[in-house]
Amino acid sequence: MGRYRCRYTAVTARYVIDAPTLLQLLDYDLHVDPSHQLVAPNAIRSEALQLLLEDVRHGKRTDKSALETHERLTGLKMRLLGDRASRGLAWRIARQHFWETLRDAEYLAVARLQADALVTIDQELVEKAVDVVAVGTLESLFEAG
Repeated sequence: MGRYRCRYTAVTARYVIDAPTLLQLLDYDLHVDPSHQLVAPNAIRSEALQLLLEDVRHGKRTDKSALETHERLTGLKMRLLGDRASRGLAWRIARQHFWETLRDAEYLAVARLQADALVTIDQELVEKAVDVVAVGTLESLFEAG
């Protein structure tokens, strides 16, 4: 697939984001264009909380700031998916690529089934995704549909 390709349905573009990208949006107070919808696997909030805990343990955040970020992430409007179809596709993607975990495959499965593109700041995930789903830039979240 190409670097970035978007199928528009009505005026809404759907983008899958991962936990590091979610935290980047919150940390820099970046606002997704209202014509776009964010989509992610069910586990994104737990994964983001885990990243916040790691930041606290490494002295990058205080407990207070981590919990404030967590509070804001729970208020961010996202469509969360974890149905049988997305789990099954994640399994097949992980097996096809010989991955040891399902984490990245879950994001790719949701992107393939429910979104126009994956947007991530994780370069390793971009490299895994490029032959599986369309990949957009962070900036595409802020551009009007």
